[in-house]
Formats: sequence, C-alpha cells, structure tokens
Amino acid sequence: VVVLFIPIVMALSCECDFSPSKLLIPLSYVSILAGTSTLIGTSTNIIVSDLAATYGVEELTMFELGKIGVPIALIGMVFLLFIAPRLLPARTAPVCDLEHGKAKRYIAELVVPTGSPLIGEDNISALAEKELGLNVIEIFRQGHVLDPDRSRVTVQPEDILLVKGSAEDLLACLSKQTLELAHGEEDMTFGGGLKDDLIIELVVPPASRLLSSPLLSTVLQHDPDIRIIAIRSRRSHYSYRKIQKVRLKIGDVILIRCPRDKVSKIRNSTDFVIIEDIHHAMIDKEKASIAVSIFTGVVAAASLGLADIMVCSLAGVLLMTLTHCFSLEDAYRSLQSEVLLLIVGTIALGLAMQKTGATALYANLYLELFEGLRPELILVGLIVLTSICTHILSNNATAVLLLPIAISTAVTLGVNPKPFIVGVCFGASACYATPIGYQTNLLVYSPGGYRFSDYLKLGLPLNLLVIVLASVLIPMV
Repeated sequence: VVVLFIPIVMALSCECDFSPSKLLIPLSYVSILAGTSTLIGTSTNIIVSDLAATYGVEELTMFELGKIGVPIALIGMVFLLFIAPRLLPARTAPVCDLEHGKAKRYIAELVVPTGSPLIGEDNISALAEKELGLNVIEIFRQGHVLDPDRSRVTVQPEDILLVKGSAEDLLACLSKQTLELAHGEEDMTFGGGLKDDLIIELVVPPASRLLSSPLLSTVLQHDPDIRIIAIRSRRSHYSYRKIQKVRLKIGDVILIRCPRDKVSKIRNSTDFVIIEDIHHAMIDKEKASIAVSIFTGVVAAASLGLADIMVCSLAGVLLMTLTHCFSLEDAYRSLQSEVLLLIVGTIALGLAMQKTGATALYANLYLELFEGLRPELILVGLIVLTSICTHILSNNATAVLLLPIAISTAVTLGVNPKPFIVGVCFGASACYATPIGYQTNLLVYSPGGYRFSDYLKLGLPLNLLVIVLASVLIPMV
C-alpha cells in the first residue's frame, strides 16, 4: 500500500503545491495503525495467532483484533491529521516543476571549486536564488546530506550542490566558474540535447530483486541510454564518481536521466518504483473482478471458519494462478527469504527457551518487577516492553520471542492468556519512533528527505498514545 501511494503523494505535491514530507511519514504510520485491525493486516498478527495455537490457546479470528484496532486507528489518524503538519518539515520534491514555468528546468549536481565566491556563505539558498536563479535542494559533503532549508550550512570547497534551474541559468553559472559540473562536460548538458530526456527519481521497494546488489550491476547501468546521476541512501549521498561499491537497500532513491521511451520499461519492472508517476500507472484491469472475487472468498472463508487461513490463502494463490491473475514467477518472487529465515530462526529460539525453562525464568523475573500489582498493570508493562523491543528487533522477531513469556506470565497469574497475546500483537506493531522499526518507515525515509529526529518527534507521542489506548481497550474487550 505504501509503495503504491508514494508516487501518488509525490505527484499531488507537485500539482497542488504542498510538501510531500508532510504526508509520507503519516502515510507509513496510518498503514501500520490500520494493519493491526485484522488478522491479515500484518504478518505479525498471523504469526502470533498461529504460535498461540501451538501453546494450546485459541487462535485469533479474522476481525477479532478490530474491536481494539479500529478505535486505535481512528484516534491515531485524528492525531496525525492535526499534529503531523506542525511537527514535520516542509521539503520540496526535487523533480517538481522541471517542465513547468517560463523555461524548462533541470536538475544538476554542481561542485563548489576552490576560489568560488560562494565559499563561506551561510545562507546559500537565498543567495543562489537571488544571484544565480538556482534553487538549491540539498548539499552533499563527504557523502552526507545537508538540508540548507532546515539549518544554516556554511559552504565549503568541494561541496556538491543539488540544484534546479533553467538551462540558461545553469550555463551562465558554469561560464562564470562560480560552480562546476560534478561529472564533467561529457556527462551532463543542458538545452537541445535533452529535449526527449527526463530526469526521474526511482525508489527501491521491499520486493525488489536487486536488494543488496551493486547499483552498477543493475539494468540501469547496462542500458547505454540511461544515465545514473546519483543515489541517496538514508542520510548518505553518492554522486556518480562515488557509487562504484554502493549496494541497494530498501528506500534508496536513485536519480537518473533517461529517454521518454525508456520510462515504460522501468515502470513495468518490479525492481523500482518511479516517484511522481500517478499519471502513468500501468494497471491491467482485465482480471480485476476475478482477483477481487478470489480475495473476498479467501477472507470470507477464513472469517467464517470454513478452513484454516493457511489453506484458504494457498487455495487463493492457486485460483489466482489458474485464472492468470499473476504468474507463478510473480508468486515465488513475492516470498522474502530473509524474513522467512528470520521467522524460522526466532521460532526455533522461542521453542528452545521454552524447553530449557528460560521462558518460565524470564516470566518470573518479569513478574518480580510488578509484584503485588493487578494483571491489568502487568499487561501495560508487557505492551511497553514489546514496543521497546520492536524498535530494536523486527516486529516479527519481537512477537515470537515475547509471546511465550506473555503466555507464561498469564498462566502464573492464573488469568486468561488472550489479553496478553493481543497485547503482544499491538505492542509489536507500535514502532513509530524510529525509521528502522518498520519497513514502511524506512521506505519513506529518502523520498521524504527525513531525519531520524522527525520520526522521534511525531512517532514517540503516537507510540505512547497507542500504548495507552491498547492498555485501556484490551482488558475492556
């Protein structure tokens, strides 16, 4: 869902003149909030439900979590609606307005040469716009990304400026030797030579086959008509002369120049998502009604208890394949081996903890911290502990490790373990305070131009809100 909506947000931000960074983190947070409302909303819920059954506890039903998840999601969305615009930065998308206005505009990387009159300037954004007619988007210094609009940056020699401007302004700046091309004359020209070329940004999604692959081994590098300008990876930036060893990660943004006729080839690939591509989304609607019917049938069968959710899901995959909604190759490609291995490993670790008595030991140590308190307060402590752990580990690993402790705690207290199991579900998904807590948080990091502190400022209050609401609603339900 987040992958689909990133291009929509970026395109609308250009058309309606608002900052995409005001919406991308809330987009990620809303997807997490809503994902806790159903059994299939997040893989964590399915894993917890399945593991609970192995411990002799009744499995979670399809919409059982909705009694708690829907109110939390609604309150969380209201919180984001009013608080997010005040706390998040206002950053313009680099590719906005490249072909609008009086003259066509271009993105370029320009280096500050020794002796440039710009050296020592601490308000480069205002100066460049006034004197040079250029909009300075970011400054790259020794591989790090600096945002001149959010903090004062004193220009130093060899700084690389990512700028946006008309061909005339760029050429005038180069002729005065105020700035120089970062890639050399043969790599970037402005004017007639780029008549049929586009400057576009690509984001690497979680399902990309190129994760961990060197950027220079991808189809982008091997196509002679496509030019890689730069790559942004979290808070690091690599210009073309520094990307020889860069390996792709989730959320990396690649800036390229390519002919118009190559865009459809990139768009049809599942390895990249074109940012700001709402008008050209390639959707095959021929099988849509069949796919929707099969998916509805899977959800209905699992909800009514006609079959186990695993059986229903596999039947749905089989029917989708037989009706050619997708190919088996697409189905196998969607499996993420790293996630599967992590889950298998943590399940084995959880089983070892149970058999060696470690689970009971940790449960007793945990109960000693809350000795004499009511089960409701112990549940609050468990949700807080799960939320803290999920910011460090993955949400799936946290759920697998803490679920046996949660069930042992409930058994020791002599209470129903179901509230503690549900508490693990909501605690494991309460990971809003860091970009590494959840894949969708990481996915919007580079497109939004965020800092770690942006997640902390907005995510920490939301995290506390979710914990408080879950602590109140779970015992009630």
